[in-house]
Amino acid sequence: MPKVERALISVSDKRGVTHFARGLAEMHIEILSTGGTARAIKDAGTKVVAVEAFTGFPEMLDGRVKTLHPKIHGGLLGRRDVAAHREAMAAHGIKPIDLVAVNLYPFEQVAAAGADLGEAIENIDIGGPAMIRSAAKNHAAVTVVVDPEDYEPVLAELRASGGVVSPQTNFRLAEKAFALTARYDGAIADYLGSCTGEGARTRYGRSLHLQFFKVQDLRYGENPHQSAAFYRERVLACPCVTDARQIQGKELSFNNIVDANAAFELVKEFDETAAVAIKHTNPCGVATSKVSLADAFRKARSCDPVSIFGGIVGLNRPVDEETARELKDIFLEIVIAPAFSEEALAVLRAAPRFKNVRLLEIPARADCDPGGMDFKRVVGGLLVQNRDLGRVRAADAKIVTKRVPTAEELAALDLAWSVCKHVKSNAIVFARADQVIGVGAGQMSRVDAARLAVMRAETLGLATRGSVVGSDAFFPFRDGLDVAAAAGATAVIQPGGSVRDEEVIGAADEHGLAMVFTGMRHFRH
Repeated sequence: MPKVERALISVSDKRGVTHFARGLAEMHIEILSTGGTARAIKDAGTKVVAVEAFTGFPEMLDGRVKTLHPKIHGGLLGRRDVAAHREAMAAHGIKPIDLVAVNLYPFEQVAAAGADLGEAIENIDIGGPAMIRSAAKNHAAVTVVVDPEDYEPVLAELRASGGVVSPQTNFRLAEKAFALTARYDGAIADYLGSCTGEGARTRYGRSLHLQFFKVQDLRYGENPHQSAAFYRERVLACPCVTDARQIQGKELSFNNIVDANAAFELVKEFDETAAVAIKHTNPCGVATSKVSLADAFRKARSCDPVSIFGGIVGLNRPVDEETARELKDIFLEIVIAPAFSEEALAVLRAAPRFKNVRLLEIPARADCDPGGMDFKRVVGGLLVQNRDLGRVRAADAKIVTKRVPTAEELAALDLAWSVCKHVKSNAIVFARADQVIGVGAGQMSRVDAARLAVMRAETLGLATRGSVVGSDAFFPFRDGLDVAAAAGATAVIQPGGSVRDEEVIGAADEHGLAMVFTGMRHFRH
């Protein structure tokens, strides 16, 4: 690798740039720069050569043309190991540029903030991506830095090596540079594809570019004959499984990650202390407590002490020693929580059953934005929708029966409604105010889902009498409601909207049930 003797710095995001420039100058590296970047470097006391002085061509067209010049791109693209390249550069007075630190006009941020087409167009960077691509293509000789987080590591390597950046580092930085330009161009294409004319935009444009970065290779996919890997978004908008820190246990598998996501997204529904147990993405135990996390977990476990075997547990409070003692004798795949106390870790690590259990910490984040899109892959295509974050409180739902729900029933209806959103359709959930009683998941008919929920509760010795029922979609016939009433349920929460609503309401009145309509469906396929 050649020694770095000349660097070009031109950045929109100026975090750390003056420190970086000073570090380069201290190693006697000549610094070229443009516009506001040059002023910032100069004002910080570091010598800088303006690009127009280097090229002999003025910056023009409101800054649109400043680095688009053969002396810049020849200096970046010329191969030092090819004699003909060296001779051509010498003949035209082109000096090598050995390092480029460039980041781009903030098109993505401007577009996300609702900029009109004119403002968005002005924030499309041309010279920056051209320099990045030139430098990255010639990474055998040129170091390209597009992320301020890389300034200090690059400086450290230059200092340690006497001014040389290793081929391995240059290759890694080049890969990062092309990932940036790919995302940047994709964002522009998606923005323009969403423009419908006269300043209007549609949420779903004509193109969709997604970029994810690999977290890890997985041992296999859903089944051992399938290969798999786990990728994450560049920016995480809210706490999620992708943001988890694994503090113990075996490597996560494909199915572990899917189930852990299901557990964490469900436990996030609750403001009160809560515990959930998941098996194959469906809840098999959910409970809340006003007493303690351990109490919530005990009740969640009692919902289905059989299915929890080999399951995933999600908790929305830090795990303390008492809760750890409740967990330690159960065979589990994963426990997810905001944190684990040292006392809890000591208990779990000493437990034989917990030797390989994966413990995941997902702390709360103050800057959480829970929005975002949901993607479902089909062969040859992709379905895109906004995430199902809809919430309806039972107290705000429409009462459609003669009997009005009691305060205790409203609390139980809230729990049932929160849980059935996370159960595969058709979904029926029997619940009390602080505990799920029975779950009917993934059935082809709603009446069978109701029967399954009752059967599961009865098998486990949980009384359905006095419970309430949540249904993720409307009852198409009264038969499902009749099953609920026969099991002793006293109230129902459902979306409504069936052509047979009046028949179902009549059945509820006939059985003396209270029923509310949310007007919101929660199918989960």
